[in-house]
This record gives sequence, structure tokens and C-alpha cells, in this order.
Amino acid sequence: MIAIVTPEEMRAVDAAAGEAPDVLIGRAGSAVARAAVRMMGGTYGRTVQVIVGKGNNGADGRVAAQRLAAQGVRVQLYEAHACPTALPPADLVIDAAYGTGFRGTWRPPAVGDTPVLAVDVPSGVDALTGEALGDVLAATRTVTFAALKPGLLIPPGSDLAGALELAPIGLEAQASARAHAHLVQHAGVALWVPCRDTAAHKWRAAVRIIAGSTGMTGAARLAAHAAMRAGAGMVHLSAPGTLVAQAPAEGVQRPLPTKGWAPEVLDTLDRFHSLVVGPGLGRDDDTAAQARMLAVEAPIPTVIDGDGLFAMAWNADGAAALLRRRTTPTVLTPHDGEYTLLTGAAPATDRLVAARRLAADTGCVVLLKGPATVVADPHGAALVVTTGDARLATAGTGDVLSGIIGALLAAGVPAL
Repeated sequence: MIAIVTPEEMRAVDAAAGEAPDVLIGRAGSAVARAAVRMMGGTYGRTVQVIVGKGNNGADGRVAAQRLAAQGVRVQLYEAHACPTALPPADLVIDAAYGTGFRGTWRPPAVGDTPVLAVDVPSGVDALTGEALGDVLAATRTVTFAALKPGLLIPPGSDLAGALELAPIGLEAQASARAHAHLVQHAGVALWVPCRDTAAHKWRAAVRIIAGSTGMTGAARLAAHAAMRAGAGMVHLSAPGTLVAQAPAEGVQRPLPTKGWAPEVLDTLDRFHSLVVGPGLGRDDDTAAQARMLAVEAPIPTVIDGDGLFAMAWNADGAAALLRRRTTPTVLTPHDGEYTLLTGAAPATDRLVAARRLAADTGCVVLLKGPATVVADPHGAALVVTTGDARLATAGTGDVLSGIIGALLAAGVPAL
């Protein structure tokens, strides 16, 4: 996993660095120059426009300009505060105007179709939240240093940053030590998933799913199929008041009455290792009451999704007070609308803070869905996932996610 640090944490890393600032600036500027050469495909006959500010970003840009000029590149420097409204044609523009500490706005020049290489963060992007602070010169590529910044991973900042390149400058260990968030990578996920041992049997990773309702059985079907595909040895599925057509052939359907079903489910959880409650369950008063009873009293790791989250929010004491009564690992999977139901307010622009706050209030692991999904635990540790795309903005993907998480919890994977 790759460390993610806030601008404040990065400033602390810089302040505690055991090397002179000029040394670190030299390394950063050299990394920018190398990225520039790669983007241009060489140096011969190339022209680069470099926009520089007064801070460390500008210093990085000046070093990059020196390195490129030494390799024969034609380089033109422009001060950010006196930059023309349009730059002449070039092979590359380097945006070294403003960095992670920038809080104002600026008016970037027009660059036409010239590729842009941003230094640390595109000028005008909030490195904490990803918000655009006025006009931003959209980058083709961004070179950032020592650790990733949240604003490079969260839209619109992630879109404005283009391709990300993390360059080492000698502060990686210090940044990693201060980081409380990390970017998830494929290799890391592969290490989390346990292998079945030779003595495994179907009841080693059993998942109980309470999902679906009349007219909403697709959610239950998707969750059950996902749990089976994600490695559950046994899946028992119940949709109160109805049966689910085309449920997994390997699974078991256990009928439940339309009302008053929670005690029956609680009495049959002894052989199961996780519970999924909520996808397509419905929102009538009795269903919500049964979902609350089940979620609070279930003695096994539990995923609460969809209508289960609505049920948690729809009570006089509030979701946090209810969920803090749970004694086993719990994963909440809200999108922004469900987050608003649970807390009474939309997620903050700092989505890491938003997820951490709900996790701390509820004592649960919170998976806050979005273009960059944030997963946070009650103690402040967080993971960010950026591998999803617009295909996930499709009905049913959340149901699949809940089934996958249920299977992983059943296999013994920690909630975070």
C-alpha cells in the first residue's frame, strides 16, 4: 500500500527532515526533469515552458528547468504572478506555480494542446480535499513527492492531476510513519485473502444473508451470488415474506415471515461466521424494526447495507447510539445519501474526515462509497480505493459489494 499524507502531515515531515531543503529541492526538481523527458520522448529540439511561484514548488520548477537546459532543452521561465494570458507553442508546460499550501486563486495561462506536467499538485487544487480553488491548469501528469496527497485521489482533483507519479526524495520512511491513510493496491488485497487449508469444509466460512423483499429480490440474488463467488463455503439466504427466484443453486433459502422475523434469525446464527443485512430489504416500519433488532443483537461480524442503513437511521436514538451497542466487527457501506441519513449531514469535503467521524461515532468500520472509496475504522486508520470507475454507478453493484464483504468477514479477514 502507498502512504497518503495530508498537507499538514507533509509539512511536519519536511520540518523534521534531517537534510537541507536545497538537497530535497534538488531531488524533487531532478525527478520533475526526468518525468518531463519521458513525456517528451527525449530532449533534442524540445521546448519547455516552466511556470514558477515563490515557494518550494517554484524552487522545484527552477531546478527542473536547469536540469532540462543542461540537456539541451529550450527552456522559458514564467513567474506565476506575471504569467501572460497565453503561452507560446511548446512541447511541454511544467506547472510549478503553487503547491500544497496554496489557499488563494490564480488565473493560469492558456496552453492550447500542449501537455502539462504538474509539480506535487496542480496549482489551485486543494491537496486535502481535491476541490478546485478557482481556475486550474489541468495536468496530463502530476509528479508528487514522498507520499500521495488526498486531493490527488478525490475528484475533481484526481481528474485535474492526470496520471500520478510518486517520486522518492528521501522522505518516504518519515512520511509512511506519519501516514494514517493508505492507497490500496492489487498486491495488498491478494495478501489479505486467506487460502483454504486442506481440511476446509463448507461450514468454515458460512454467510447468513437477510435481503430482498417483494419486488426487490434482485438485490438478494446479487448479494448471495457475490458471497459464493467470493469464497463463502455456505450461504443461507432469507427474503422476508417471499422466495428469491434464481438464487444460487449452491445456497440454501430459508423462508421467513413478512413480519416479526428477527428472533428466528437470531436463533439460527450459531453456525455462521458473518451476517449481511439490508440489500433490497424494504423500509416499512416492521421491517426496519426487525433489521435494527437483528443488527444490534447479532453476535457475529455483520455487514449493514442499503435498507439496513435506513433502519439504523430511522430510530429515535439515532444510528450512532444504536450501533455502539454492537460487540462484534461491523461494516457500514453508505453512499453519500445514506451517510446523510445516518448523520444528518452530507459528507464533508474532506472525505477521509467524513468516514473517520462516522466510524468513531458508531464504533463501526465505515466504507464511504464514491469515485474514491474511503474505508475507515473507529481509531482513525483509513484506506482509499481508486480502482473503481463509472461502471460501478449501476443498480446492484452495492448488493454485490455487501456479499463480497460478508464472504471475506466469514473467512476471517479483519473488518479493516
